[in-house]
Amino acid sequence: MRILDRLSLYARLVRIDKPIGILLLLWPTLWALWLSSDGDPVWTTVWIFVIGTLLMRSAGCAINDYADREFDAHVERTHNRPVAAGLIKPWEALAVAGILAALAFLLVLQLNALTIALSFVALFLAASYPFTKRFLAVPQAYLGVAFGFGIPMAYAANTGHVPWIAAVVLLANIFWAIAYDTEYAMVDRDDDRKIGIRTSAILFGRFDVVMVMVFHALFLLTLAAAGWYLSLGRFFYAGLLLAALLAGWQYRMISKRTRAGCFRAFNHNNWVGGTVFVGLVADYSVPGFF
Repeated sequence: MRILDRLSLYARLVRIDKPIGILLLLWPTLWALWLSSDGDPVWTTVWIFVIGTLLMRSAGCAINDYADREFDAHVERTHNRPVAAGLIKPWEALAVAGILAALAFLLVLQLNALTIALSFVALFLAASYPFTKRFLAVPQAYLGVAFGFGIPMAYAANTGHVPWIAAVVLLANIFWAIAYDTEYAMVDRDDDRKIGIRTSAILFGRFDVVMVMVFHALFLLTLAAAGWYLSLGRFFYAGLLLAALLAGWQYRMISKRTRAGCFRAFNHNNWVGGTVFVGLVADYSVPGFF
C-alpha cells in the first residue's frame, strides 16, 4: 500500500474528517481557561491546550477503535472503520495512540507540576473509557469526566491549584455529555442491543428523549449556578439562554428517534458549547455594558 493511502487510513482512524469530537472536548476546556484566568488567559497556555486537545482526542479515537474492533464490525455506522474492516492492524492503532499521547505530553511539560500530574489521570480516562461500555449502565457519565478533564487541568495551569468551582463546571460537563452522547447512542441502539453494549439510550428506553432534555437542563442550570457564584454578568447568562434555545431545538431532531435526526442533534451540540463560550468571552470583554 502506498504511503499516502496509509496516511489516509490513519487520518480516518483518528477522525480528522469528523472534528465534532475535538470541539466537544475543546469547548469545556476553553470555558475553564477563561474562568480560571478571569477572562485573561496566557495565549501560550491556550494554544498548548488547544493542540493538546486535538492530539488527545485523536489518540482516544485510535484507542476506541482498538477496544471496539470486534463490536464495530457488527454496527451499521462503524463497520467500515479501518481497524474493524481489517485495513489497519490493532497494534498499529495502539502505536498511533501512543505517539499522539506522547506528543501531547511534551506540550504539557511546558506547564506546572500539578498540571503534569493531572495529565496522567487524563490519559487513564481517555484509555479506559472505551472499555466502560462493557459494564457501566451509563458510560456517557464517564465520558463526561474524560471529555471534561481539561477543566481541572486548565485551573491547575492558570492558578496552581484546583478549586471546588472547577468540580462544579466539570459536573455541568458531565450532564452535557450524558445529553449529547445519549443522542449519539440512540443512533446505534438497535445494534448495541444485539452485541451487548451498554448505553444510556438503552437504559432510558422510551424516556430517552425526555432524559436528553433533562440533562441539557441540568447542564445549563449547573453552569448558571457557577456563574452566579463567580458573579458573572448578563452576557454570560444571555449565552446560556441562547444555548438553552439551541438545546431545546434538538427536541425536534430526536423526537422521532430517526438515525439521521439523532446524529444531527449530536453534531448540533457544537453550537451549544460554542455559544456558552462566546457569552463567557463577551462577559469578560465588555464588563458593565448593561
